[in-house]
Amino acid sequence: MDSDCGRKGRQLSPELGGGDYNYHHLNPNQRHLFFNHHLLKVVVMCAMVTLTSFMLYQASESPFQILRRSIYSSFSFSSHAFHSVCNSSSRNYNEELCLIRVLEKSAMADKTVIITALNEAWIEPDSIFDLFLESFRIGNQTNFLIKHLLVVTLDQKAFRHCQVVLNLNCYFLKTEGVNFSVEAHFMTQDYLKMMWRRMDFLRHVLELGYNFVFTDADIMWFRNPFPHFYSDTNFQISCDRFWGNPIDLDNSPNGGFNYVKSTNQTIAFYKFWYESRELYPGIHDQDVLNMIKHSPVIKEIGLEIKFLDTAYFGGFCQPKELDSVCTMHANCCAGLDNKIHDIKILLDDWRYYLSLPEDVRKNRPPSWSVPQSCGPASFGQHKPRKKNVDARKILGNSL
Repeated sequence: MDSDCGRKGRQLSPELGGGDYNYHHLNPNQRHLFFNHHLLKVVVMCAMVTLTSFMLYQASESPFQILRRSIYSSFSFSSHAFHSVCNSSSRNYNEELCLIRVLEKSAMADKTVIITALNEAWIEPDSIFDLFLESFRIGNQTNFLIKHLLVVTLDQKAFRHCQVVLNLNCYFLKTEGVNFSVEAHFMTQDYLKMMWRRMDFLRHVLELGYNFVFTDADIMWFRNPFPHFYSDTNFQISCDRFWGNPIDLDNSPNGGFNYVKSTNQTIAFYKFWYESRELYPGIHDQDVLNMIKHSPVIKEIGLEIKFLDTAYFGGFCQPKELDSVCTMHANCCAGLDNKIHDIKILLDDWRYYLSLPEDVRKNRPPSWSVPQSCGPASFGQHKPRKKNVDARKILGNSL
């Protein structure tokens, strides 16, 4: 049986002629008025929805953020679900979702994360990575930064150690057909593959909308570096040697430490940098950067490169004063044993500096005692760590 609505058709308002006429019985003028009337209602409703959404968006957490957060809380915020998605041996493993999850968890309010890379060779007992974390703990206003640290592991054992033992924000960067678990000696094929795989990963982080500070694990963090970054550039990088002018392209860049903001320019630059490895085969990322830093392509991209002052971002190549340095890099050094030996001395120097009275620290700060085992002589003379085999057996049993 037809409903009353079905028999009478659509009711029209008096201004459109009123009565119980069906739309199809209207003359052309009435149809035109009918259409304009309902179009106006749709426009008004859309405007109201848009205005309401905009007002809510201005709140501290918009409904879109709440929806997004609730979606993740139902899946990836669950500890069990997260470890399933981020467990590379699980059938539920999802590399992209895992990356998004750990980036969100690690990021500061402005979507900046601190990223470092780790493989099995660097997690053994008495390792560089232990010293790296120790520097955050004993540094001046650096301990809180550990929660913003994202550890990109290059092999399964390092990933599990990062999650289970260290309880850090961890991500397993898979590379098919390459063994990144062992110590990659400077400029070997494995070393170069590791450097370029890292470069491509950092580009992807930028594409996901995150800024990052990339730091090698042989860089010790003694002070919060963020107040000393330049505010007027999207790409800034540390130097082996700094000649006083931050825009002087003759400064010697070191790819082990840089601060990059996610913009169209930096994404395009990282693509150009990565693709340039094919033009300069057999050399690593910072040497390629030295080759391309004068390229007109960078000007076309619209990127300005700025170099960080070694007074704040120092290293063994050009050590500066203890009373100003934020980070110290065990650069100009080859071999894990050499690095570990000198980094331990570096940390002892810092502890001694902190133990001094404040007036002594300001007026008569001590000098660094390094480099010792590091320096030019370390290149070509270092050997694999003697403790590698035994340490790995112990580590494997503990996991």
